[in-house]
Amino acid sequence: MRPTSEQHLDDDVLERHFTLGEIPGVLWAPGSASAPAPLVLLGHPGGLSAMYPRLLARARHAVAAGFAAATIELPWSGDRPRSAAAEEARADLVRALQAGKPVDDGIVDRLVLPLVEQAVPEWRAALDALLALPGIGGPVGWSGGVVSIGIRLAVVEPRIAAALLFAGSYVPRAVFEEARRVTVPLLVLLQWDDEGNDRQMALDLFDALGSEQKTLHANTGGHTGVPHFEGDDADRFFARHLRTGGPAGSGR
Repeated sequence: MRPTSEQHLDDDVLERHFTLGEIPGVLWAPGSASAPAPLVLLGHPGGLSAMYPRLLARARHAVAAGFAAATIELPWSGDRPRSAAAEEARADLVRALQAGKPVDDGIVDRLVLPLVEQAVPEWRAALDALLALPGIGGPVGWSGGVVSIGIRLAVVEPRIAAALLFAGSYVPRAVFEEARRVTVPLLVLLQWDDEGNDRQMALDLFDALGSEQKTLHANTGGHTGVPHFEGDDADRFFARHLRTGGPAGSGR
């Protein structure tokens, strides 16, 4: 991990930009803390620069609740090299949606599975580097982003103690099967009127998730209309499961 810039924001937030190899990322942490802060990884759909205002708002919320928050750019997004195969799959998805046709499993697999296969090891490498920094500690939470990435991380990464998933992405059938192996506590957010996603698929995915502790919050509104109070609920969720000595202890 190589630091590239650092600045103190208001509300006692220290923002540090870094690169992990060629992958850009951002870490937000309390500017002053007496103990290491539990870490929440902020997922997103790609395009770190474009997503920055929304990520910053989420990070401020997390830091105010006593957590550190971090994110990295997804494969084939932002300034990272593009994938011709991913671009072709995305174009096929758009054409199917515009024509009002069902999105077949082949398109979803071509678009999502390669992303998961590349992104998850990158997130795990970032986690190695982040947890080695002073002032950052575990356990670790996952929040938002591409739901298939969050599911895979919850299955393979033992340092993930709880996950907040944003329902609504197209999910490959193989990931549905992986979802049955998830055991960490979950909070799933669903926008009931999300114009670009399949509500029934989101409900089926929630049903498939194997965790004994899982909660679904469904709100009316479109994709970007998640109510602000859900941020407070997310903080309480992570406080229950990431705070040492809390009801859920250290996770699994």
